[in-house]
Amino acid sequence: MAKSVTLSDIAKKVGVSAVTVSKALADKSGVSEEMRKKIKEVASEMDYQPISGNKRESAGATGNIGVLIPAGFLDTVNSFYWNMYQFIIESAGERGYYCILEIVNAEDEKGLVMPKMFVDGKVDGAVLIGQAEPEYSAFLWSSQTVPLIYLDFYEANQEYDSIISDGFLGMYQLTDYLIGKGHKKIAYVGTPLSTSSITDRFFGYQKALMEHGIPMRQDWLIPDRDAKQGHRAYEVINLPEEMPTAFACNSDYTADIVIRTLEDHGYRVPEDISVVGYDNCEWDKVVKVPITTFDVMKDRMAELAVKNLIRKIHGEPYIQGIQIVAGSLVEKKSVREI
Repeated sequence: MAKSVTLSDIAKKVGVSAVTVSKALADKSGVSEEMRKKIKEVASEMDYQPISGNKRESAGATGNIGVLIPAGFLDTVNSFYWNMYQFIIESAGERGYYCILEIVNAEDEKGLVMPKMFVDGKVDGAVLIGQAEPEYSAFLWSSQTVPLIYLDFYEANQEYDSIISDGFLGMYQLTDYLIGKGHKKIAYVGTPLSTSSITDRFFGYQKALMEHGIPMRQDWLIPDRDAKQGHRAYEVINLPEEMPTAFACNSDYTADIVIRTLEDHGYRVPEDISVVGYDNCEWDKVVKVPITTFDVMKDRMAELAVKNLIRKIHGEPYIQGIQIVAGSLVEKKSVREI
């Protein structure tokens, strides 16, 4: 059986991005008429077959909601994204919907491969949890195959419907909390620009330092992942030569790695060094020191995503664009007053 022609195949032949191909074939704006005509001609020559009309018509009547998660986000114990998925299942179930999970691997992201659940017409709409490659997010959104909601990320200059936590305010409050405990030597652990959420948290950290007149040191901005591979955090965090008294980490998972790294170097938490995390992923069962953190209210985020998605599916009014869900600081046992 011959392999189906994909948008990426057409894009390579024309010399444009797959997103441009998707827009041209869907008659969306952002593509010149000349290019649109060329793309459609090449698609016809290559015998490109879009998702069939029958499958599109059946969507909206399956009773299923799709959940897409990039594979790199699911490699951790008690992952934030597994938690979020569970809350989506609960919220969807309360509204009479079932959920179908599909893991998006790195090859499918780069190749702009349409999720199988979309192609097979198995879902009425879908939630994408976690920041995929920008071109892949744009590809899904512009294809208009099924209604979409993006959860826990957003992209600048894009008209996506996204649900996010208040990362800026959350990390601002955590850093301000550390300063209130007497800490002035505070490092930030996270890689800005790797994801929108980590970047927002970095600026929250920076604002708290500025308000208290504390200089931000470059050697205390510690990456926890490769900026180009934003899904996966390092298994070991490199400690600075001159140690701070506290580490503000962009996630509980990263905070746990920092605590383990500190212990390997002979430091005790919180007796010697304090650590805060973010997300409130309930790591208490797998870590030695319960981590002071920021609860992003995953249940509220999931519920809002499901409610908006169902409204989109039925063509009902909903709040478009980015919606921010407030959270709260949760004190545990990883911070000492000095």
